[in-house]
Amino acid sequence: MSVLTAYLDVPLSHGAPGAARRAVVAVLTGWGFPDPDWLDSAAVVVSELVTNAVRHGGGCVALQVESHDGRVVVSVADGSSVVPRRRDPDDVGGRGIALIEALAEDWTVHNHEGGKQVRVTLLPCPGHQPVSSGSSRGGDS
Repeated sequence: MSVLTAYLDVPLSHGAPGAARRAVVAVLTGWGFPDPDWLDSAAVVVSELVTNAVRHGGGCVALQVESHDGRVVVSVADGSSVVPRRRDPDDVGGRGIALIEALAEDWTVHNHEGGKQVRVTLLPCPGHQPVSSGSSRGGDS
């Protein structure tokens, strides 16, 4: 099986989460992930990751989407080394990590070029039909 990877640089602006959502949904749809509810969940995860990176991360925000054997991992890197944490449910805002945990299989944080990269493994997509390996480029091209 091939690995599909998309990289996007995200502008540091209030419109960044929406732009990232639209781009990721377009990429995943092109890769054969058809379920609209799953795509909505993926878009929410991306929006939360990018919102946190723009608000709290600083530096450049880089978004990466990977698919291998029907599994999808979404990663957002930023310039802050502060690890995100789940906040008290009574806090105004701050529910992003709890939302990600509800919509994803797993999430981790890694050191990344002086900052951090938050990686989220999405739940499996119902009805996923992988694109033909002859028509896509793998990560090594």
